[in-house]
Amino acid sequence: MIITRTPLRISIGGGGTDLPSYYSRYGGFVIAVTISKYVYITLHQTFQKNFLIKYSQMETVGDVDQIKHPIIREALKMHGVEPFIEMISMADLPAGTGLGSSGAFTVGLLRAIYSWKRQPATPQVIAEEACHIEMELLKQPIGKQDQYMSSFGGFTCLSIDQTGKADVTPLKLSADTIYDLEDNLLMFFTGFSRNAGNVLEDQKKRTEKEDPAMIENLHFIKETGLSIKKALEAGRTEEFAGLMHLHWLHKKKRSSGISNDQINGWYDIGFANGALGGKLIGAGGGGFLLFYAHDRQKLRLAMARAGLAEVRFHFDYEGSRILVRD
Repeated sequence: MIITRTPLRISIGGGGTDLPSYYSRYGGFVIAVTISKYVYITLHQTFQKNFLIKYSQMETVGDVDQIKHPIIREALKMHGVEPFIEMISMADLPAGTGLGSSGAFTVGLLRAIYSWKRQPATPQVIAEEACHIEMELLKQPIGKQDQYMSSFGGFTCLSIDQTGKADVTPLKLSADTIYDLEDNLLMFFTGFSRNAGNVLEDQKKRTEKEDPAMIENLHFIKETGLSIKKALEAGRTEEFAGLMHLHWLHKKKRSSGISNDQINGWYDIGFANGALGGKLIGAGGGGFLLFYAHDRQKLRLAMARAGLAEVRFHFDYEGSRILVRD
């Protein structure tokens, strides 16, 4: 039996510039951090010649091409995995909530497959293969940050050149800054998930058409991400909070599907009750609101009155790893 654990991530700045429609023209830059909420993948040998696959659904098929789940099908095909195998997936948080669960799922599955084959694989190899499956084989309108962040873990800067080559470097934070962020970043569930495909597809099409408003917006988002990097590495966390707020205000302008009156109302409640900055995590439309606040208790009470549940977390520094190999 093999069990892998792969962290979800919080995007801190630059999100959207990791899509090929943008980075192939201008280069991309994203900062994110992985958290102590995980996707778990189990592989187990069986005595029946089929694939037994359990996720939100259950599949039992004799041929890999019959597998309905596209990521599982393509990952198993890529590595020539034979039947006589059971695969189970579980997650700490629901999919479609902006935390990069699809990328984490793909990374965790590939990590398990490499262990199953008794072959080594670096985080870079795992991340690039995950990107290849989701972006090239399955033609998903997504970027590279989720796969790289989940594979490497920690506070990570991802720079992507125009050829698509991704360079991963850790954010250079002091211990005091890390403790400050872990204390003062609070995350609240809006109560609904969403499919970000429509928002990302719209961004892709408008970027490819060189839509001036979209290009200018993404340029601003990338520069704000670089400013966030400087502020955090200098330990200026309140400046980071202000930049995160600015980042969110510009991100909302990309598409009407990114936010709505309810999300905007919750965000305003947060700002009126101790938050110094915040954003909706992910492409938008639902999921989690993230705030930076010094008056944490006031913010928690206000969000509870608004009906939003807090999800507490720590930072993860291990990335995708094997928990069990028996």
